Amino acid sequence: MKPKERAGRIVDLLAEAYPGAECELHYSSPWQLLVATVLSAQCTDVRVNQVTPELFRRWPGPAELASADTAELEEVVRPTGFYRNKARNLQQAARCLVADHGGEVPADLDALVELPGVGRKTAKVVLGEAFGIAAGVTVDTHVRRLAKRLGLADHRDPEVVAARLEGLVPREHWVDMSMRLILHGRRVCNARTPRCGECSLEPLCPKVGV
Repeated sequence: MKPKERAGRIVDLLAEAYPGAECELHYSSPWQLLVATVLSAQCTDVRVNQVTPELFRRWPGPAELASADTAELEEVVRPTGFYRNKARNLQQAARCLVADHGGEVPADLDALVELPGVGRKTAKVVLGEAFGIAAGVTVDTHVRRLAKRLGLADHRDPEVVAARLEGLVPREHWVDMSMRLILHGRRVCNARTPRCGECSLEPLCPKVGV
């Protein structure tokens, strides 16, 4: 089976397995999704969802967070890990949004990655989930691992993996494929004990990688 044919079949099987796949971070605006995604680095979505209600209660938008007491912000985000860096990046990003974007999250990849603490992965998540813009395939640890295991892409650099997947899958599937691979990696094809007997992708899996 040719790579594009394999990738297309994987997209179809993922759609059947996860028809209503949604981002597991809780948010009600692009700003809230941006904050939650930044906090999710090296942290579970469950833990982030426990932290963000209090964060958004105290500082509802960029303007409020920009002027927040840094020590208080650090204490609120502490459970997500790397809290000093995350608090600093969020506050600096909020100040940039207020100064340069009227307090609104821009629907533009280049503008997003200029914000402190916002890389291409975070920007792609925000654009895809909040704005419906397919700026690329989001590659986290689950997507990178599954791309290798499924024989689609094998590289340590997430952007190299993303470029490979984007070349195999039509743009209209980029956002959904990212989310479905993440869910599949969490629920079925986990790193240590993959549940192959329950895997909808098992017929197409060459069982490469780890």
